[in-house]
Amino acid sequence: MICGPGGVGKGTIASRLSAKVKGLSLSRSWTTRARRRGEPKDSYYFVTRQQFEDAIVDDKFLEWAEFLGNLYGTPKPESDAHTDLLLEIDIQGAKQVREKDPNAVIILLIAPSSEEQRHRMELRGDNAETIAERVSVGQNEVAEALKFADKVVVNDDLDRAVSEISSIINSLRSAGTAS
Repeated sequence: MICGPGGVGKGTIASRLSAKVKGLSLSRSWTTRARRRGEPKDSYYFVTRQQFEDAIVDDKFLEWAEFLGNLYGTPKPESDAHTDLLLEIDIQGAKQVREKDPNAVIILLIAPSSEEQRHRMELRGDNAETIAERVSVGQNEVAEALKFADKVVVNDDLDRAVSEISSIINSLRSAGTAS
């Protein structure tokens, strides 16, 4: 799974990986937040808070968390022996998955700097207040994730980061430990 704070490029990298790496299936998360301007409709399952809470009660999530007033969650995967599941997930979610599956491979994706992280969020249309909050929270999240992540990749160049994560996936598959 790829985890990291907002604005580090998880979605972009996950999309490129699912297109580039054969046998990789990208999980699509649920959220109660509104779709950002220009954000593809299939980035998430955009649902109401009630729909999300009903899914929690029905135990439909592998993990879920509330972040800045919105709910985010990863649905439990449907088993497919021919693919590896790629989760694009926040750090709270990665920690929950690690607790449930100690063999899950966690790749922490980080921006090269707080300024670059801030800039990326500006480009995607986040408001100044949300950006400030996400950058601040993100610094603490990264410190926490460094305690349990298996690998760390700096997204300072998109093609290089995709290639590096692709190599990690291929190495894990060769070793028989992809999960």
